[in-house]
Amino acid sequence: MIRHFDQQIFALEEELQRQTKKVAGRDYALLQSVPGIGENLGLTILYEIGDIKRFPTVKDFLSYCRLVKGTVASAGKIKGLRGAKLGNPYLRWAFGEAAVIAKRDHFRIRPLAQRLEAQMNGNKFKANTVVAIKLARAVYFMLKNQTVFDPDRLVAVLARN
Repeated sequence: MIRHFDQQIFALEEELQRQTKKVAGRDYALLQSVPGIGENLGLTILYEIGDIKRFPTVKDFLSYCRLVKGTVASAGKIKGLRGAKLGNPYLRWAFGEAAVIAKRDHFRIRPLAQRLEAQMNGNKFKANTVVAIKLARAVYFMLKNQTVFDPDRLVAVLARN
Protein backbone atom coordinates (compact mmCIF):
# COMPACT_ATOMS: atom_id res chain seq x y z
CA MET A 1 0.00 0.00 0.00
CA ILE A 2 2.82 2.41 0.83
CA ARG A 3 4.51 1.65 -2.50
CA HIS A 4 1.26 2.52 -4.25
CA PHE A 5 1.14 5.94 -2.52
CA ASP A 6 4.84 6.49 -3.25
CA GLN A 7 4.17 5.87 -6.93
CA GLN A 8 1.24 8.30 -6.89
CA ILE A 9 3.32 10.97 -5.16
CA PHE A 10 6.15 10.47 -7.63
CA ALA A 11 3.73 10.79 -10.57
CA LEU A 12 2.27 13.99 -9.08
CA GLU A 13 5.73 15.46 -8.56
CA GLU A 14 6.69 14.70 -12.17
CA GLU A 15 3.49 16.31 -13.46
CA LEU A 16 4.07 19.37 -11.28
CA GLN A 17 7.60 19.67 -12.67
CA ARG A 18 6.29 19.42 -16.26
CA GLN A 19 3.57 22.01 -15.70
CA THR A 20 5.98 24.38 -13.95
CA LYS A 21 8.44 24.18 -16.82
CA LYS A 22 5.62 25.07 -19.22
CA VAL A 23 4.13 27.92 -17.20
CA ALA A 24 7.11 29.46 -15.39
CA GLY A 25 10.16 27.70 -16.77
CA ARG A 26 12.42 30.78 -16.76
CA ASP A 27 11.66 31.73 -13.15
CA TYR A 28 12.05 28.12 -12.05
CA ALA A 29 15.44 27.87 -13.74
CA LEU A 30 16.52 31.18 -12.18
CA LEU A 31 15.59 29.94 -8.72
CA GLN A 32 17.57 26.75 -9.20
CA SER A 33 20.71 28.81 -9.92
CA VAL A 34 20.72 29.94 -6.25
CA PRO A 35 22.91 27.81 -3.96
CA GLY A 36 20.74 25.78 -1.63
CA ILE A 37 17.65 25.90 -3.84
CA GLY A 38 16.95 22.71 -5.76
CA GLU A 39 13.87 21.31 -7.42
CA ASN A 40 11.58 21.04 -4.39
CA LEU A 41 12.56 24.30 -2.68
CA GLY A 42 12.39 26.01 -6.07
CA LEU A 43 8.82 24.82 -6.56
CA THR A 44 7.85 25.85 -3.04
CA ILE A 45 9.33 29.33 -3.37
CA LEU A 46 7.98 29.87 -6.88
CA TYR A 47 4.40 28.96 -6.01
CA GLU A 48 4.35 30.66 -2.62
CA ILE A 49 5.62 33.94 -4.11
CA GLY A 50 3.21 33.99 -7.01
CA ASP A 51 3.85 37.08 -9.13
CA ILE A 52 6.94 38.94 -7.88
CA LYS A 53 5.53 42.19 -9.31
CA ARG A 54 3.01 42.33 -6.49
CA PHE A 55 5.84 43.36 -4.14
CA PRO A 56 6.77 46.99 -4.85
CA THR A 57 9.98 46.86 -2.76
CA VAL A 58 12.37 44.25 -1.45
CA LYS A 59 11.32 45.25 2.10
CA ASP A 60 7.74 44.25 1.33
CA PHE A 61 8.98 40.93 -0.02
CA LEU A 62 11.16 40.22 3.04
CA SER A 63 8.28 41.12 5.32
CA TYR A 64 5.97 38.74 3.44
CA CYS A 65 8.62 36.03 3.80
CA ARG A 66 8.64 36.50 7.62
CA LEU A 67 12.34 37.30 7.51
CA VAL A 68 12.16 40.66 9.29
CA LYS A 69 10.52 41.74 12.51
CA GLY A 70 7.66 44.19 12.26
CA THR A 71 7.42 47.26 14.47
CA VAL A 72 4.56 49.35 15.78
CA ALA A 73 5.39 53.03 15.53
CA SER A 74 3.41 56.14 16.32
CA ALA A 75 4.61 59.73 15.86
CA GLY A 76 8.08 58.47 15.02
CA LYS A 77 8.42 56.47 18.24
CA ILE A 78 8.70 52.70 18.20
CA LYS A 79 6.10 51.27 20.56
CA GLY A 80 6.90 47.58 20.20
CA LEU A 81 7.23 44.64 17.89
CA ARG A 82 4.43 43.22 15.80
CA GLY A 83 3.54 39.60 15.95
CA ALA A 84 5.82 37.07 14.31
CA LYS A 85 2.84 35.36 12.66
CA LEU A 86 2.46 37.87 9.82
CA GLY A 87 3.55 36.69 6.39
CA ASN A 88 4.10 33.35 4.73
CA PRO A 89 5.52 30.60 6.97
CA TYR A 90 6.39 28.36 4.02
CA LEU A 91 8.66 31.00 2.49
CA ARG A 92 10.34 31.51 5.86
CA TRP A 93 10.96 27.79 6.07
CA ALA A 94 12.13 27.49 2.45
CA PHE A 95 14.65 30.33 2.68
CA GLY A 96 15.87 28.99 6.04
CA GLU A 97 16.44 25.57 4.47
CA ALA A 98 18.17 27.13 1.48
CA ALA A 99 20.49 29.06 3.82
CA VAL A 100 21.46 25.91 5.73
CA ILE A 101 22.09 23.98 2.50
CA ALA A 102 24.05 26.84 0.92
CA LYS A 103 26.12 27.24 4.06
CA ARG A 104 26.86 23.53 4.07
CA ASP A 105 27.49 22.96 0.37
CA HIS A 106 28.68 26.16 -1.30
CA PHE A 107 32.44 26.64 -1.05
CA ARG A 108 32.28 30.46 -1.11
CA ILE A 109 29.36 30.95 1.27
CA ARG A 110 30.56 28.52 3.96
CA PRO A 111 33.56 30.54 5.27
CA LEU A 112 31.61 33.78 5.30
CA ALA A 113 28.68 32.19 7.11
CA GLN A 114 31.09 30.73 9.68
CA ARG A 115 32.64 34.16 10.21
CA LEU A 116 29.17 35.64 10.58
CA GLU A 117 28.33 32.98 13.17
CA ALA A 118 31.50 33.84 15.12
CA GLN A 119 30.52 37.54 15.08
CA MET A 120 27.17 36.56 16.60
CA ASN A 121 28.82 34.69 19.48
CA GLY A 122 28.15 31.25 18.01
CA ASN A 123 24.42 31.82 17.45
CA LYS A 124 23.78 29.60 14.42
CA PHE A 125 20.11 30.53 14.22
CA LYS A 126 20.83 34.26 13.82
CA ALA A 127 23.62 33.60 11.32
CA ASN A 128 21.33 31.34 9.26
CA THR A 129 18.64 34.00 9.34
CA VAL A 130 21.06 36.60 7.98
CA VAL A 131 22.08 34.25 5.16
CA ALA A 132 18.38 33.49 4.48
CA ILE A 133 17.64 37.22 4.25
CA LYS A 134 20.49 37.71 1.79
CA LEU A 135 19.29 34.78 -0.32
CA ALA A 136 15.72 36.14 -0.30
CA ARG A 137 16.94 39.59 -1.38
CA ALA A 138 18.89 37.95 -4.20
CA VAL A 139 15.83 35.96 -5.28
CA TYR A 140 13.68 39.09 -5.29
CA PHE A 141 16.04 41.00 -7.57
CA MET A 142 16.71 37.94 -9.75
CA LEU A 143 13.01 37.41 -10.42
CA LYS A 144 12.33 41.12 -10.78
CA ASN A 145 15.18 41.69 -13.26
CA GLN A 146 15.18 38.18 -14.82
CA THR A 147 18.89 37.66 -14.09
CA VAL A 148 20.84 34.61 -12.97
CA PHE A 149 22.23 34.34 -9.44
CA ASP A 150 25.63 35.99 -8.99
CA PRO A 151 27.55 34.42 -6.08
CA ASP A 152 30.17 37.19 -6.17
CA ARG A 153 27.57 39.81 -5.21
CA LEU A 154 26.26 37.69 -2.34
CA VAL A 155 29.78 37.02 -1.06
CA ALA A 156 30.59 40.74 -1.25
CA VAL A 157 27.47 41.61 0.75
CA LEU A 158 28.17 38.92 3.36
CA ALA A 159 31.80 40.07 3.62
CA ARG A 160 30.64 43.61 4.48
CA ASN A 161 28.63 42.39 7.48
